[in-house]
Amino acid sequence: MQKSMIHLSRPITDLDHRLLLLVFCSLSLLIFLSISSPPLKSLLINPTNPPSNHTSSSSDDPNNRDRIAVCLVGGARRFELTGPSIVDRILNALRNSDLFLISPIDKDSYKLSLLRSAERIAAVRIFRPERLTETEAEKRVLTADGSPNGIQGLLQYFNMVESCLSLIKSYETRNNFTYDWIIRTRVDGYWSAPLDRSNFVRGSYIVPPGSTYGGLNDRLGIGDRNTSVIALSRISLVPTLDSAGFQFVNSETAFKAQLTTNKIPFLARSQPFCIVSDRKYRFPPSRYGVPVVGFSSIGPLSGAKCRPCKPVCVGLCAEKVMSRLDRDWSWTESGNGTKLKLCNAHGEWEARWEKVFDRVVGPVLAESRRRVGKLTEEQCVSDFEEMRRKAAIWETPAVDEICKLGIHK
Repeated sequence: MQKSMIHLSRPITDLDHRLLLLVFCSLSLLIFLSISSPPLKSLLINPTNPPSNHTSSSSDDPNNRDRIAVCLVGGARRFELTGPSIVDRILNALRNSDLFLISPIDKDSYKLSLLRSAERIAAVRIFRPERLTETEAEKRVLTADGSPNGIQGLLQYFNMVESCLSLIKSYETRNNFTYDWIIRTRVDGYWSAPLDRSNFVRGSYIVPPGSTYGGLNDRLGIGDRNTSVIALSRISLVPTLDSAGFQFVNSETAFKAQLTTNKIPFLARSQPFCIVSDRKYRFPPSRYGVPVVGFSSIGPLSGAKCRPCKPVCVGLCAEKVMSRLDRDWSWTESGNGTKLKLCNAHGEWEARWEKVFDRVVGPVLAESRRRVGKLTEEQCVSDFEEMRRKAAIWETPAVDEICKLGIHK
């Protein structure tokens, strides 16, 4: 014990000074690095979970930094039902996404003022429809069968889609960048859940399954910029289809031909949306008939026609009806988490459909629907002006005209 005390009480030598100085400097440097370098700081604080060396690529998580253009096209007939879901589950759910709206003016256009809630608006074009000249190639390639407004109806829709692509290119040029992804969806689509990020696949174009009508379901499309340019060139590529020998094809077949003739691979993936329709269809549908599903159906509906209804055919009944449909035509996916509840859509929407809708969608979207019903001209104009302040490109008639067309004092 005495020997130990004597050892500890020795005078500190020059060597001891140098060792202490080295230890002090090392600790000081380590503390400095831990403060200034977040990865090292993380390692020091939580040594059992060191930072990953993996940097997420844009294809792994496009929601982080990739720029996304959302093409929203079509008429606004039931936008009080679909619009809030589009804003909540597409536009505001995807970071770095910009809205490009293309819609013809009519008595329902005032409902588009609901888009004031969209966080980012790049371009809005509400236009007066004009008859489009039908070229000889378009007459040879396209058919009026299945189109409510004939070939002219197809061309009007194709023109809206391609006009959206033109707006995107104009916005890119103006701001000196290009979008990484383009989503094309419809004004009349109701989204029951957000779009899943796994649908961003470079080099392939994503479409929903079912409702193919001999081609591909064209009610939604997701792709990188290169694949989207081909997919959205609905009118420009008609001469190419003509040269390839396609004749009297519908929209879905023409859409598939656009991709295949340009060697664009496509993938069919289930999507949580349906197309709200006022059209009447026979029930039960025949082999080539059109099923109409209720909003209360469970799971992704992948663009099937829908309306708020009290279902008349569920469970085994729905399975039997769907099994009779042609898989290459109007068939809609069931199973794999989807449980269809079918409406009898042979007539007008049933009385008190509003209560059915409100109960299914919940209080937030139900309130948005009711708000449209109480909208005044003054509030409508104010909402459009709020949209205009956000938009870089604004091409519409006077907003008071849009509001007066549909809102009656």
